[in-house]
Amino acid sequence: MKNVIMYALIFSLLFNVFQYVNATKILEAKDNEVVKIKEHLRISRDSVSSLASANYFALESDEDAQEYFYSSNLDYQKVAIKVKEDLVALNENKNGNPLVPYEPIDGKAFLINTSKTLNHRWIIAEFSNGDLWGQILLKYFVTEGKPTQFETVETVLY
Repeated sequence: MKNVIMYALIFSLLFNVFQYVNATKILEAKDNEVVKIKEHLRISRDSVSSLASANYFALESDEDAQEYFYSSNLDYQKVAIKVKEDLVALNENKNGNPLVPYEPIDGKAFLINTSKTLNHRWIIAEFSNGDLWGQILLKYFVTEGKPTQFETVETVLY
């Protein structure tokens, strides 16, 4: 009977040691998982924050620029569409968009592909000829009933 109690005690002790080691490993694994999830969450929040700040320079979020158009009895959304249409219409020139100060290379003219209206006065746009591309900063002026007037401020050709 003594041996049975001693074996039961040893078995109980070994079982408790096994449970302790196993629980410690599970706890460490869960702690590592929590650390990884927190890091992923931090990275995600940084990404969302940078996306929000990337839209800071946009006519849609610039109340002062919107007020400028409202004071002239113009709807900023309609103005943005008109400006974009007028900008793209300049691509119909056979030598490319006249706002891009580069001559056609190998017969390929430079055209404006995409643009973003920053506020009531500035536009940033991308242009290319199929092989080379660049960016252009434009100043624009809107007068109701007239085509938009554009002025090239600076360009970069990559």
